[in-house]
This record gives sequence, structure tokens and C-alpha cells, in this order.
Amino acid sequence: MKLVAIAGSIADESYNRKLVTYIASHFAQLADIEILSINDVPMFSQDDDQTDSAPIQYLTHKIEAADGVILATPEHNHTLAPVLKNVIEWLSFNVHPFTNKPVLIVGASYYTQGSSRAQLALRQVLEAPGVGALVMPSDEFLLADVRTAFDDHGNLKDERTVKFLGSVMAKFVKWVTVLASMQEKTHTEPWRQEDLNAGNPTDTTVKDVAMGADDWVEQAAEKTSAASGHDYVKLDRGLLTVDQLNWFLNTFPMEATFMDDNNQFIYYNHFLDHDDMLAPRYPKNVGNPAANCHPERARDHVKQVIWMLRSGQTDRFSMPVPGNKVNAKWIMHYYQAMHDADGNYRGVNEWVLDTWPIVADYLKRTGQTLVATPDAKADATTGASDAGAAPAPLTAPTTPATPDATTGASEAKAATPLVPPVAPAAPAAPDASTGASEH
Repeated sequence: MKLVAIAGSIADESYNRKLVTYIASHFAQLADIEILSINDVPMFSQDDDQTDSAPIQYLTHKIEAADGVILATPEHNHTLAPVLKNVIEWLSFNVHPFTNKPVLIVGASYYTQGSSRAQLALRQVLEAPGVGALVMPSDEFLLADVRTAFDDHGNLKDERTVKFLGSVMAKFVKWVTVLASMQEKTHTEPWRQEDLNAGNPTDTTVKDVAMGADDWVEQAAEKTSAASGHDYVKLDRGLLTVDQLNWFLNTFPMEATFMDDNNQFIYYNHFLDHDDMLAPRYPKNVGNPAANCHPERARDHVKQVIWMLRSGQTDRFSMPVPGNKVNAKWIMHYYQAMHDADGNYRGVNEWVLDTWPIVADYLKRTGQTLVATPDAKADATTGASDAGAAPAPLTAPTTPATPDATTGASEAKAATPLVPPVAPAAPAAPDASTGASEH
């Protein structure tokens, strides 16, 4: 069994790091335990996304590859240390390695309560939407009076403490094993047959061109003698040159992606650079199988969405992106099933749109405002620790509003509640990174 351990402190002399070092050494017969460093993790800022930085990617990949995680938290002012909260902010923003990951919380402190309040706070954070860890609901290990707990060789001195820690570790290993076996029993669901490696070529698949090639478009175009430039393409109700078709698609006010019925990403309208996109893509991504376009943690959710569309459970699935913030952006992902003239499923049309400018323009032109509904509950899909809640349902003012002078419309006679559309029911909410973005 592979476990990773993180001490929630970056102090030069950290007793919690000493505790996880002891656990990794003393319980090596139970599991291979690797201690991860958080010293280089940057300060969290939603406006300066450093998800792709080496420290965040290092932690993400290590946690995703592990069977379980041990977190050792100090206690600062009756809660967990800011540095540990900062790490969890990054790991619940655009990456989510803790999702469904078994976690054991331990902690050490100078005083008799042994980080009990910090452990409670950490448990609540780990169980929040967007983090989604599976914290072991069992005995807490609280190491009190830590300045006298270790000998000169870094070993715990009290035999009863060592014995109790051993029982906690044994329970955690069993907890990890039980959860793994429960997950294995769910592998018969129909959606699991979706092959994200695009291993089932269709009549439109370009064969003998490596899907992962950076120049897949150029190779595939040469192999198929594809039209280009001023060559005309006859469409259902139109005749366009390839240049005109590109101009047309690249001026859509949204990001559009085509993933075919073999789950191969074969197109996106490239009108913005990678860093300016709502769902970043690189030109070299085109041609990749779906598995290469999504982090491993998201692939089951991607399978579920594709299966819903392929099997006809719904023709469209939509979801907001975690981290949305009213009055700034409200980014939506839409996944539309595509069919040929005979009704056969032919792939997914995904588009990504910031809907907030549309709402803001509507409010300006009608003179209406957003009013929070007192009993509204936050949507669980909002994810990480951003603004904290999904937007309340839109409600018009109770008095008639004067529309913006530019609309030319007559004044509204009555206020009408505005209820946002509800997404179709799904087996599970997909990850926000679904789509063809590179990770």
C-alpha cells in the first residue's frame, strides 16, 4: 500500500513533521509512506493561477497516485495553520486530488489538547465540496506536550502512545482497503464502457496517424487530401470556402470543441491564445484521445457525461465551473450530443461561455437587479473555497422597473421571477476540467 504524508507546517523545527517522519519509519511494515514537502507552495490567489507550477503539480500527482493520505496538523489559534489551508486551497481550485481519497488526520501540539480543535477544523475543510476527501471516522491521534514526547533519535518515548498510534494506523490501512474494495464493486456500470483512449475507430477516424502527434492536424489533412484555403465545402444550407468556415467558427462568442464518437478530440475554434481561454487548449491537443485531455481524477465523470449523451439519457448536459463569482464571471460548460441524419450518435459538441455579460446586459436594459432568495442553498458543484456559495436564483424587483433607454421597449408591467435552467440529472457531477483542456 502506498501512502503519502504531509506535515502542515513549514517551520524549520516542526514537531508535526517529526511525527510523520516517525510514522513513516515505525510503520513501514504496514505501508510505504512518503513524506511530501509543502515548503515551496505559493500563496493562493484566484487572480494568479499557479496550478501548473511545479509545487502544485508535484503534490497533485503524488496524492493522485497514492492509496491514502496522512495529514499532520499543528494548531494555531484554535484552528489549522494557514500554510496547510493554503495547500488545500490550491488542491481544490482547478485540481482536486483529494476527491474520494482516504485521509487520516493526526496532529501534535505543545499543550494537553493535542491539536483537537485544529483536527476538527481540518476535517470540515476536507469534507467540503470541491475537496471531497474521505476522512477516516474513527479515533483521533492527538499528541500533546510534544516538546517532551520524542527522544534524541526522534522516537516517541511513551509506549502507550506508540501502541495507540499503531492501532490508529492499522485501522487506517483497513479503511483504505475497504474503500478500495467498495470502489471495485462499482465497476459494472454501463458508462464504464466508454473508451477515453479512442480505441474504437469509426468511419470518420483518420487512421495511421498517431493521435498524440503535435502536428496531427497537418498529418491527417495530408493523408486525407483535406480541403483548405479557398477550396469550397458544401454544407447542408451553404457553400463556404475553408477560410470562410474558419472565420465563421472563430468569431463565435464562445469556445467550441468537437469530440467525435470515438472519443477523439478533433477540433476547437482557435480564436484566443491558451492563457486567455475560459477552458485552455493548445493547438497540439487536437487529435488526442479524450484520456489525454483530462486528468485521471476527472475521467470517470467524463465517461458518465459521454455515456448520458451516447445512450440518449439526455441530449445536453450543462454545469457551472467551480470558482465562478457573480458580478465577475459565470462560466458554463455545455455538452450537446450530435447525431447524423439517421439519428446515430456522432460525438459531443462542447461549448464554454461566460454568461455573466448576458445577464448584466439584461439587468441594465430592464432596470432589474439580482435579489438573494433567503432560503436558497449553495450548489454543491461550486467546488473550492471561492466566494463560498453559488449565486442565488435571479428574482426581479417587486416594483416595476424602468428599462434602459437604449432598449426602446416599453416599461415592464409586472415583475416576473427569473429561474435559471436546471441541468439534467446525472450519475455524478462531472469535474470542472472536463472538456479538452490540457492538464
